[in-house]
Amino acid sequence: MARSQLALPPMTLSLTLPMPPSVNHQYATVGKRRVLSAPARRFHREVERVVERARRDGTLPHDVEDGLRGALLGVYLTFYFETPMRRDLDGGLKIALDALGRALAVDDRGVVDLHLTKRIDPLRPRLDVEIETIHDWSFDRSYVYLGDGVKDNPEDDDVGTGEAESGDVSVWAEVGPGDADETGDLSADGGWSARADGGEPAVAGCTERVEWARSR
Repeated sequence: MARSQLALPPMTLSLTLPMPPSVNHQYATVGKRRVLSAPARRFHREVERVVERARRDGTLPHDVEDGLRGALLGVYLTFYFETPMRRDLDGGLKIALDALGRALAVDDRGVVDLHLTKRIDPLRPRLDVEIETIHDWSFDRSYVYLGDGVKDNPEDDDVGTGEAESGDVSVWAEVGPGDADETGDLSADGGWSARADGGEPAVAGCTERVEWARSR
């Protein structure tokens, strides 16, 4: 993955959370259903209280909270355990991201940079969290959603082109460097201009034909 040299200053948030329950204590079975355990629900409530306190004392300004929503994020978690070897480092990862996502109304699918660190503090076990927006992140290859299409060959689930009809595949175009304008849009009106049509550029400014699709 590549990151450009020019970037907007990130918006950052630092929080100290209680230590999340271990993975063996995060779920309970009720009948045939797996549900959050009492310790896990308590952790979620405690995270919500920490976030609400940060809103009140100014640690979490409105502009930062709004900036976190919809942005690509870096999340850096430092777990302070009571002992060095009793718990796995990643055992509290998912519940921590889920609780933070719920309390902050952010989608953890936007996390593109994630770091976990294990440290020891037997007198004060905790989880220190740092979250930052990442404005300059880019992926090695970009794919642009063109809409639903039909497969050239009904027996072939790998590649699809053609006019939108049945919606049996989702059609994407691979976008090369320089295909997008300075706003990041691939067509003058900010929308996708065309669908795959057998080799012609599928969107305005796109120099590569549609070459990848996935079956629904």
